Amino acid sequence: MSGARQRSRAGEWHAREASKRATESAHEEFAAEDDATDAPQDDLRDPALFINRELSMLAFFRRVLDEARDPANPLLERVKFVGIVGSIVGEFFMVRVAGLRQQVDAGVTEAGADGYGPQDLLPIVREQAWGLMKQARECFVELLPELAAAGIRIAAYDDLDQKQRAGLAAYFGEQVYPVLTPLAFDPGRPFPHISNMSHNLAVLVRDPAGEQHFARVKVPGSLPRLVPVAKPGRRSSGTERWFVWLEQVISAHIGKLFPGMEIVETHPFRVSRDAELAIQELEADDLLETIERFVRRRRFGSVVRCTIEESMPTHVRDILVDNLELEPTDLYPVRSPLGLSSLWDAAAIDRPDLKYQPLVQSVPAALDGAEGAEIFAAIRQRDILLHHPYDSFDPVVELVHAAAEDPDVLAIKTTLYRVGRNAPIVDGLMAAAANGKQVAALIELKARFDEESNISWAKALEREGVHVVYGLLGLKTHSKAMLIVRREAGGIRRYVHLGTGNYNSVTTKQYTDLGYLSCDPDLGADASAVFNQLTGYAVQQDYRRFLVAPTMMRAGMERLIEREIEHARQGREAHLIFKMNALVDKPMIRLLYRASQAGVKIDLLVRGMCCLRPGVPGVSETITETSIVGRFLEHSRVYWFLNGGEEEVFMGSADLMPRNLNRRVEILFPVLDQGIVRRLRDEVLPMYMADTAKARRLRPDGEWERLRPAEGAEPFNAQEWFVAQARAVVRQGGD
Repeated sequence: MSGARQRSRAGEWHAREASKRATESAHEEFAAEDDATDAPQDDLRDPALFINRELSMLAFFRRVLDEARDPANPLLERVKFVGIVGSIVGEFFMVRVAGLRQQVDAGVTEAGADGYGPQDLLPIVREQAWGLMKQARECFVELLPELAAAGIRIAAYDDLDQKQRAGLAAYFGEQVYPVLTPLAFDPGRPFPHISNMSHNLAVLVRDPAGEQHFARVKVPGSLPRLVPVAKPGRRSSGTERWFVWLEQVISAHIGKLFPGMEIVETHPFRVSRDAELAIQELEADDLLETIERFVRRRRFGSVVRCTIEESMPTHVRDILVDNLELEPTDLYPVRSPLGLSSLWDAAAIDRPDLKYQPLVQSVPAALDGAEGAEIFAAIRQRDILLHHPYDSFDPVVELVHAAAEDPDVLAIKTTLYRVGRNAPIVDGLMAAAANGKQVAALIELKARFDEESNISWAKALEREGVHVVYGLLGLKTHSKAMLIVRREAGGIRRYVHLGTGNYNSVTTKQYTDLGYLSCDPDLGADASAVFNQLTGYAVQQDYRRFLVAPTMMRAGMERLIEREIEHARQGREAHLIFKMNALVDKPMIRLLYRASQAGVKIDLLVRGMCCLRPGVPGVSETITETSIVGRFLEHSRVYWFLNGGEEEVFMGSADLMPRNLNRRVEILFPVLDQGIVRRLRDEVLPMYMADTAKARRLRPDGEWERLRPAEGAEPFNAQEWFVAQARAVVRQGGD
């Protein structure tokens, strides 16, 4: 069979739409380079001034892997970082590598602003990603002796004693064997479908006539990947824990699945499939049904990566290449174990001494102990900032539940992007609808990898009488906003919660985000306008305070940066501090280059992808670029402008990326309370910029270097400083 990828399993329609999508996506991204700026300087279009986004993303993954190597982190947290790398590299293949392949297959040859075309970039990305996969496994292997010394042994099956093997044999017979389904491959039975991200065993068996056959056994995802093993009868301590990989247990007992056959060999493998969704929204009568259909189809997307053990022989590799319709370059041989994302399970091991200290979350004094109508009274007193995860998300949940029970609350409107499986916010919305409130929820069904969860919540909310909408055609709604309309003595008052993160009670303990509570009339009016646009036919081109994408956020940000440039030209001090997840948009990067050339000081805190090259003589000499990777995922977006001393701060859901500015509904909102502005300026942003424990600085050559404290000084960890502050607040409250 030819190695050319025809995507026959998804059908010709899938192939045609994938090709069309690749061409349109590439054209849109490349065209965006020239759409939104009038920068006349030809030198600011030099490809050498831009770092490729895919390569920058891989550099971010390497920074995450550095945390697994860092002995300053607790041991099980280091193992978890290896698991995080395994997970994000898998998503990288399913989305970014798949997208590059689509562009290559569609014949896209146009190069981006960084000078890379898809044909040139794809082999580089594959090679670097493969290297990262191998480095992650080397790191894990290096951690095994440290784990063993700490009493946690992840053993190979061959190293277990007879008693341990007997216990696993019983476990296999009782728990594993009933779940397994061997699938043969022969002229009467086609090659089995290999689902996305599943763990599999390629099994070669020999029948009594001496003929060899291939079979596939799927390692069940419903069972723990790390199987607890009884301690050996010799010398183990009372706290020692033993584990073995599930696929090794299955391999050791594989003969029970093929009685009468000789087991020749078994080899594990995993596949990653194209996870991008092609959604013909304009032709879809029911977007919910369309998304459901495409989520089901995702598992049939073309294979973009097949991970195998280095020991897999050529004849087995050939079977996979031919039947999965791969190119040989789609095979990625690595050391065992495959599927490092399973190392997230290490967090469940009951060894608190090998993990970060428990997070103690505080509550702002204005909301401490507030319930029901008291919450609304607190917000009327002044705007309130919540800095997650150091501040608890509970006040937001309590606000929704208070609104649900408050007889004076008339309506609640919110956007839901990722809420997770356990969603107290959704419970509050359903309670509000049951109590007769007007409740509207925009649920973004196209939130990648959260589609199934969001579909379930959409159906549940609709059953309870909530008005559920799925967003605007062709746009993903990424904004984080909630509006509560309340009848009060002076008339109708609107309360808003605006944020940088999702209404997800789990990730608010894992991500750093900012939330803003206010009843400012302008913010309330703008929130109403956004929701009217999302739920109705309103076309809003201007707002009192908000910057809203895709209509006017780009122009608004350009105006604010140009204003800072003008301050510098007039001889006034000019300074920008931008904190975001990613900086990719080329027109915005060129505008920041122009600002630097004008003398504006620019401090960038960018967690992940960053395509701007700082410190280039004559172009970006006043720009510093810092990335912090630590215990929590940096997720907040803050845009601070000195503005000649009348400083202005915006926060919100948008990064400076083409998708955020051009193809999403996003909100950036101003911080109106000057006390909060000062807190952001004097505490939050400076602490991040002072970090010498988890911060890396981007050099002009595109390499990241770890910042170190001054000689004789202790490393300063900004995240742990915030943790300590929250703990101190709680302790003082207890006193």
